[in-house]
Amino acid sequence: MLSKKTKYGLKALTYIAKKNCDHPVLISEIAKNENISQKFLESILLSLKKTGFLGSKKGKGGGYYLIKKPEEITMASIIRVLEGPIAMVPCVSLNFYEKCNDCPDEDACTVHKLMIEVRDSTLKVLENRTLFEFVKTQIEE
Repeated sequence: MLSKKTKYGLKALTYIAKKNCDHPVLISEIAKNENISQKFLESILLSLKKTGFLGSKKGKGGGYYLIKKPEEITMASIIRVLEGPIAMVPCVSLNFYEKCNDCPDEDACTVHKLMIEVRDSTLKVLENRTLFEFVKTQIEE
């Protein structure tokens, strides 16, 4: 299940991308328009800044802005930053692999095989969907 942190992060990035403006967007504006606690949003945006999705400007006229173009930001990259591994079990994770303690043979494990299929299907969607497409879909609705 997607955490509120990830859901709100996606909403905030979408809001910033939809603004498509030359100046930073205020946290208070995003929080108000997306119905997100400002304090919680601040920590989410800080995470996105530390990982290179957002830049910020302090003071009057300050706020957050996209560093990369929305076309360059995949949903998978956002989810990995905010949520962690995309895989449902650690033994099939591409970036956060860990052997399961209760499984002596991954190749014989039916759960492992199923979760590889789930991971690959999920990644196919998330790696091929960008923030630009996400924003475009919301504008068309």
